[in-house]
Amino acid sequence: MMDLNTLRQFVVVARLEHLSRAAEELRVAQPSLSRTIARLEAELGTPLFDRSGRLRLNDAGKLFLDYVERSLGELDAGRRAVAEAVSEGVGTVRLASETFLTLTGPLAAYKRAHPDIEIELRWMPAEDMARHLRAQEVDLCVASQPISAEGLAAVQLLDDAVGVATPLGHPLAGRPSVSIDELAGQPFVSARKGHWQRRLLDRLFAARDLTPKIVCEVDEPSAIADLISAGLGIGLVPAFARRSSTRPTGAWIAVDSPDCRRTVTLYWGADSHLSTAARLMRATITGWNWTTGQPQEKRG
Repeated sequence: MMDLNTLRQFVVVARLEHLSRAAEELRVAQPSLSRTIARLEAELGTPLFDRSGRLRLNDAGKLFLDYVERSLGELDAGRRAVAEAVSEGVGTVRLASETFLTLTGPLAAYKRAHPDIEIELRWMPAEDMARHLRAQEVDLCVASQPISAEGLAAVQLLDDAVGVATPLGHPLAGRPSVSIDELAGQPFVSARKGHWQRRLLDRLFAARDLTPKIVCEVDEPSAIADLISAGLGIGLVPAFARRSSTRPTGAWIAVDSPDCRRTVTLYWGADSHLSTAARLMRATITGWNWTTGQPQEKRG
């Protein structure tokens, strides 16, 4: 019989496309999990996975997964709505982003204004955000690159130039601007794949049939500027980070490309029920003045 536990187990198997890893994450025996998926497929009257070689979610499975994630998301939203009503408005907001460095100002302001509301922060690559929003596993997402997906509402927060940071004394350090072709062969310090800076770097070079020379990949984008100033290489740094830095330690050079920009956008599910905590967070972020680093002044 199709119950909530069966559906939650199906979601994990569909996400991992691997029975043993799913069983380990769910802390159930693999044979038991395999029987659960088989019973679900029998009830639906069709396989949900291709089993030739590696386990793969098929078209029917992808269709079913979309409905299951939305259904489970609605149930979780209902639980949160009841909890919010019982607790007289004090709740939790779940915010995902590719980087939280840009959001420290509005997050601090939100916490000062609403100290009883719990904030859950999750790092998430942009390509995963739409799925998590539709499933209501997070309330809000801030992406540094556009998300093309149905069912999302959005507000653009910041359109920011991205330049090249170099150590002081670097041959490019005195230049007002530089082209992508001139950056070919230069050693780059970069975030790992999935981060917006790496995606932008790869995209800029690929448009010219070039491949960036990456000498250092980091998990912490905040460390990129320090590694550049230490002389390990050059790297892409947004103007916002340059302006907000309390200790610039190198040169920042404009890039001669209209595509070398970062567009920061806030997303949420267009049909999702946002809790009071999430609506207050949305208002704080959309009402932030990114130039002054303060809330927008209210007029009238």
